[in-house]
Amino acid sequence: MAGNSLVLPIVLWGRKAPTHCISTVLVMDDLETIVTGCHDGQICLWDLSPELEITPRALLFGHTASITCLSKASASSDRQYIVSASESGEMCLWDVNDGRCVEFTKLACTHTGIQFYQFSIGTQREGRLLCHGHYPEVLVMDASSLDVLYALVSKISPDWISSMSIIRSHRTQEDTVVAVSVTGILKVWIVTAEVHRMQDTEPVFEEESKPIYCQNCQSISFCAFTQRSLLVVCSKYWRVLDAGDFSLLCSVPSEEGQTWTGGDFISADKVIAWTEDGQSFIYRLPASCIPASDTFRSDVGKAIENSIPPLLYSIMPKEDKQLLICPPVTRFFYGRRKSFHKLLIQGDSSGRLCMWSVPDALEQLENKQGLQITTTTSLQEAFDKLQPLPAGIIDQLSIMPNSVEPLKVTASVYIPSHGRLVCGREDGSIIIVPATQTAIVQLLQGEHMLRRGWPPHRTLRGHRNKVTCLLYPHQVSPRYDQRYLISGGVDFSVIVWDIFSGEMKHIFCVHGGEITQLLVPPDTCSTRVQHCICSVASDHSVGILSLRERKCIMLASRHLFPIQVIKWRPSDDYLVVGCSDGSVYVWQMDTGALDRCVMGITAVEILNACDEAVPAAVDSLSHPAVNLKQAMTRRSLAALKTVAHHKLQTLATNLLASESSDKGNLPKYSHNSLTVQAIKTNVTDSDIHLLFFDVEALIIQLLTEEASRPNTALTSPESLHKASGSSDKGGSFLAGKRAAVLFQQVKETIKENIKEHLLDDDDDDEDAMRQKRDESDPEYRTSKSKPLTLLEYNLTMDTTKLFMSCLHAWGLNSALDDVCLERLGMLKPHCPVSFGLLSRGGHMSLMLPRFNQTVYKASDGNVGIGRKMSISEGLGKGTYGVSRAVTTQHLMSIISLANTLMSMTNATFIGDHMKKAPNRPPRSGSPDSMKGKASAQISSSIIQSQIKQDLLMIYD
Repeated sequence: MAGNSLVLPIVLWGRKAPTHCISTVLVMDDLETIVTGCHDGQICLWDLSPELEITPRALLFGHTASITCLSKASASSDRQYIVSASESGEMCLWDVNDGRCVEFTKLACTHTGIQFYQFSIGTQREGRLLCHGHYPEVLVMDASSLDVLYALVSKISPDWISSMSIIRSHRTQEDTVVAVSVTGILKVWIVTAEVHRMQDTEPVFEEESKPIYCQNCQSISFCAFTQRSLLVVCSKYWRVLDAGDFSLLCSVPSEEGQTWTGGDFISADKVIAWTEDGQSFIYRLPASCIPASDTFRSDVGKAIENSIPPLLYSIMPKEDKQLLICPPVTRFFYGRRKSFHKLLIQGDSSGRLCMWSVPDALEQLENKQGLQITTTTSLQEAFDKLQPLPAGIIDQLSIMPNSVEPLKVTASVYIPSHGRLVCGREDGSIIIVPATQTAIVQLLQGEHMLRRGWPPHRTLRGHRNKVTCLLYPHQVSPRYDQRYLISGGVDFSVIVWDIFSGEMKHIFCVHGGEITQLLVPPDTCSTRVQHCICSVASDHSVGILSLRERKCIMLASRHLFPIQVIKWRPSDDYLVVGCSDGSVYVWQMDTGALDRCVMGITAVEILNACDEAVPAAVDSLSHPAVNLKQAMTRRSLAALKTVAHHKLQTLATNLLASESSDKGNLPKYSHNSLTVQAIKTNVTDSDIHLLFFDVEALIIQLLTEEASRPNTALTSPESLHKASGSSDKGGSFLAGKRAAVLFQQVKETIKENIKEHLLDDDDDDEDAMRQKRDESDPEYRTSKSKPLTLLEYNLTMDTTKLFMSCLHAWGLNSALDDVCLERLGMLKPHCPVSFGLLSRGGHMSLMLPRFNQTVYKASDGNVGIGRKMSISEGLGKGTYGVSRAVTTQHLMSIISLANTLMSMTNATFIGDHMKKAPNRPPRSGSPDSMKGKASAQISSSIIQSQIKQDLLMIYD
């Protein structure tokens, strides 16, 4: 996706919060934001209020592996940046306020710790990131570009660095980097201004290397209160060292069965240390460890291992804490700008954050009392508190009788050419719905909320249990029949469906485990394989299933470990399978014979040599060549209109060039204004659905539809003959009677893009009777459903209506809201909309639902702390109070769409689009009661001009 596209995501989270197994925690210096990274690769931003209340704000997507470390990347309070690193070597620079990815890179090494360091060269301040991990150096990177500038190298006993700390010197221009290697060797580097000017010149060697015999070092912390002490935490003990000569001042062993995992200074004479099971202990240091004491360093050289300092507090984890998958992560932070709370933060694998506020005046207490938890919350708890609950994509069709929770959507695929969304559920059923209609039901108010069985849908039943994956092969390659839909389930079966008739065409039962993935072979494979799909199962088997022959032509089932990657070598007729243990199996597709099984560097070379261009789904976020930003800058839609007319001419030229070709095979406009993408943060989660609105594609579809409208003045032979001499530059191929026929064909072709075949609305009673039937009956399993009927509605206008209704700032001006509802036909959301922001490299931030956010300033100017914002108040504030980047995109989108609609002849959102719904008595003031009046008035030029004036008044 290129950088000049304008694509806006809207999220439908569903009632279940995404899994967030926390791997690292960071608190910003102003104590207003908490950042957590998880083992699935996502980053969560949490807002921390002055009253120490925690509210989840956004999820950041971009990493493909577990987050290993987080660090701040700027010292400015206006532009707060953080940097994240993952196990796969990925590094991302994020803007905390926007959730935008500013920069990203990927290295061949894994970072386990990053520290931000700022220095001054004259009047200029620059930031550096000091990184250590699974490599023997300390890499110094530029904090803004993520470029590696130089490295701190060990000359004596080089090894991986376990932990690192920076000792700042306020008296001299020299700062000290102290690190401990995995073998217990303490390293010291002196960093000066001259060193920072170096870039890829020569390595910087250590100034001192001293063994301190600290095996399994977990963390190093420098005491900012005294500028003299150093805390070294190992798994079996923690020690306090003198930062001057690294002499041992104090040592505390762990108890039986405990393992220290970290610690920090909370004051000049107090230390906090925590264990692997989540417990934390606060100790008061003896006088010999405090530089201000007269007895400082009096115990140096003595046997001090047995002189344990007094324990002040024991912070115990919650007793009702559930069994955790991995150990919790604990960190200590204190504010450096606005707030000066001392906070102990703990995150666990259930996505729960626990926070303790550590007071300055600590008194002697018994261990069983300890500090009480100040605040605790989790993503699921935040979701459960919302009213109304966050909606899923087909919740209105998934609520079962005698059940509170809707059926979980476990697999999804969107078919842009038909505008349909296919959802597989945990009970084995598959639902096919029109994407725009089901999104309108979930997000917007209207008469559709009372209609039974709306939106129109079709249910496919054939799987015995959960549907695990779906594939629409025609979307990947046009060589497949556009009727076929492929589904895989937990019941080991792969089923071929006819999406137009709902008929089950064939069932493949060749695997011995649940189907985990469905793939399409490359176009360059042999003719026989080109009509096959590839299925991967949890029993470590790979099958090539022929849709034409209705049989399995190859089953590779000798893999010993789970399959991680499938690659192709079509020129050699090879299927290459990579397993989790690093082994690679090479199979011959035509014969099904195992060619070889290799490991090590040979396996890596084979994978790298394979064709990397594995066919992927159609890039729905690609954008047209027209630059929307330039058109908006010129305040003119001439460029977009030219593109729309050029599209018409292109389609007409294709019709002339291939008169005998089928109309359905004509090249159509490939950039979809709406794309629905399902994502998961974990394989056990239900699908989260994203609605991607491509504003440029939507404008071009509107203008193309406008240009395809029949106009007698243009399509008559006399006008065409009269205009033939003056329209050479616009395309002189339209002439005479043939051109009139051609325009009619083009118009029909474009109508196929904007009008869609929808599914029959199955009655609830019929569905209930269907469920009671014996699904094992062969006649039932292969019964042919009712054929699809054409439901007349404008897909492009419905998409625009959904988009405009979500973007409008509802609740900020009641008069404008009434105009939008009554005159323009827009719909008001019944819940706040969760938006997203796309940034560089496909990185994405998604707003978490915040329906009950606190109002700190009422509309009359009075401060109302503690009052919760109503839904009507929160819609506009939630839309345009997220960030500057999101607000800019929203304003650009809504202004450009409003200008486009005003330039059209009869553009309106008021219409009778939903004809299939049961007849109900219209309510006063409802769209049904005004239907006849609106349909009669829309065609009049007076109402059309008033609508344009209303749009111009609101958005210009």
